[in-house]
Amino acid sequence: MNTPFSMSRRRFVTGLASSTTLGLLNSAGLGSAQAEFYHSSAFTRAPELSGTRYKLNINHTPVNFTGYLKQAYCVNGSVPSPILRWQEGDRITLDVTNHLAVDSSIHWHGIILPSNMDGVPGLSFAGIKPGETYRYQFEIKQNGTYWYHSHSGFQEQQGMYGAIIIEPKKPAPYVYDREHVVLLSDWSDQDPLDIYANLKKQPHFYNIDQRTLADFAKDVRTKGLARTLHQRAMWNNMRMSDTDLSDVTGRTYTFLMNGQTPASGWVGGFKRGETILLRFINAAAMTFFDVRIPGLRMTVVAADGQYVQPISVDEFRLAVGETYDVLVQPSSEQAYTLFCQTIDRSGYARGTLTTDPEMVPTVPEMDESPTLSHADMGMQHNNHINHLFNNQPSDCSPEHASMGHCGLPAITATHTSCTPEHAKMGHCEVTPQTVQKRTPTFATGKAGYGTNKPPSFDLIKMGPHIDMIAHAAQYRLDDPGVGLRDNGRRVLTYADLFNLTPTSDPREPEREIELHLTGNMSRYMWSINGVRSKDAEPINLKFGERVRFTLINNTMMNHPMHLHGVWSELETGDEHYIPRKHTTIVQPGAKISYLVTADALGKWAYHCHLLFHMPSMFRQVHISNQGRL
Repeated sequence: MNTPFSMSRRRFVTGLASSTTLGLLNSAGLGSAQAEFYHSSAFTRAPELSGTRYKLNINHTPVNFTGYLKQAYCVNGSVPSPILRWQEGDRITLDVTNHLAVDSSIHWHGIILPSNMDGVPGLSFAGIKPGETYRYQFEIKQNGTYWYHSHSGFQEQQGMYGAIIIEPKKPAPYVYDREHVVLLSDWSDQDPLDIYANLKKQPHFYNIDQRTLADFAKDVRTKGLARTLHQRAMWNNMRMSDTDLSDVTGRTYTFLMNGQTPASGWVGGFKRGETILLRFINAAAMTFFDVRIPGLRMTVVAADGQYVQPISVDEFRLAVGETYDVLVQPSSEQAYTLFCQTIDRSGYARGTLTTDPEMVPTVPEMDESPTLSHADMGMQHNNHINHLFNNQPSDCSPEHASMGHCGLPAITATHTSCTPEHAKMGHCEVTPQTVQKRTPTFATGKAGYGTNKPPSFDLIKMGPHIDMIAHAAQYRLDDPGVGLRDNGRRVLTYADLFNLTPTSDPREPEREIELHLTGNMSRYMWSINGVRSKDAEPINLKFGERVRFTLINNTMMNHPMHLHGVWSELETGDEHYIPRKHTTIVQPGAKISYLVTADALGKWAYHCHLLFHMPSMFRQVHISNQGRL
């Protein structure tokens, strides 16, 4: 039987050129073809459906991304599934028929709707049985960029995901000439059950960047023998690796942009002088992407579908489940590469923005594979982390200080001021001006500023399923994360995010709920507060209450946490403009907090969106009039 491991790494990372894309590129010339290119918005794109009534069919379809024909899960015969374009204020009806031999479902990620329309089997509904049709029906109460995917088994990994674009009732607070959806994903020819089994047997199975003798020699040259030996001993004693950035990597994954492999690349067009809106969506199962467009500055105007005060950046990290809308303004007629490298640098997805289909831009080299630091273990200056296997004190070395790991100094950011009145009229400027970024004091307990309570480690049920406790976890909102620190580019951080319009619920939190993200990497066991999902009690909220959720990451993995049904209002240091998100990265060894208004009755899912973490790093959130369902 042929497997991806019989292929060269280069071929698997880049995949095969799509025959459809190559045909379009080869047949596209100048003149009329170029004019058609301008009017079509892009050479390659997913089908698009619009209106208020939809018939969606869940089925299989053959795909070939790597040289082997495989069966994917799909909606209406395409991978990615069709783009659904809705209108804010409409009431839509979606009749979803399951043509598979197994149960299926569709979850509308980030959409505010009744709990029985949310699409989580066993929680909000029973799922869609083979041969049956389920009618989703709800009112659209928001606008922006979102996505949808199966919430049944590992079907999402096998191709069942698509974009949602919701047009606003009122004009957007910015102007653009053209838009492109940029949907990122990961694909493996391996059955997801086999991938999961490999991780359970050997968590480092897909890690292609294990430490080597050459790395040891390099560290000795830069750090000295004693320090290098000390650091290696520390990692060995903890039975961990400082290269464990992704559980599943380019060893088995091919990374896709709008269903196109890196070998072919997705292609989108523009005319010189146009302002282009790019709607980035991370629909991957397990992959974080670091996104940049060499030669183009990006102005972030929305996060998770919600308008934010515009911020100009060179690069941003896109977690599984997150979306960002950015504006770009190419000043010349040339081709640009949309370059989305994975967090562990084992591969990338790519696309092209071009005025001429015959122009092919240079694809940049990937950055060096990063390694985890003391900060990513919850260590800070004059603090230490209590590891179950070993206690290691940490002082702040010059190297860590230079990387910003011993404190987070103020940085200069680019913001654009926009009053609520101007926002309503669509008069906000999108050309940023450089101003000194607000540098709030966190952990004051005030709404927007995070908790001032010390963490309660008594909440954690200890045992062999936990290999690390981050006693010194701190707010690190200014930290772009491992692999992005001091890379010479302006990288977006959560500290840059402020809502465009005033906070809708200015109340102080009535209570705080502290959750510890826990696990044992060497056993591939994940949990919340040391308790796996099937043994956990639900989190009960009373309808209408204002609650602070504080998450402390006691692991060395980034976890994108997704709360269904209600907004997670991220505390970034300004109570007046708290940004709203549906998916939030909790960095290794760090903590983060957000406010929740419990305004949606029912049972809701709350989980890490890494697909192979989700089964155990999962909670139910019950919202009722009595505070308990």
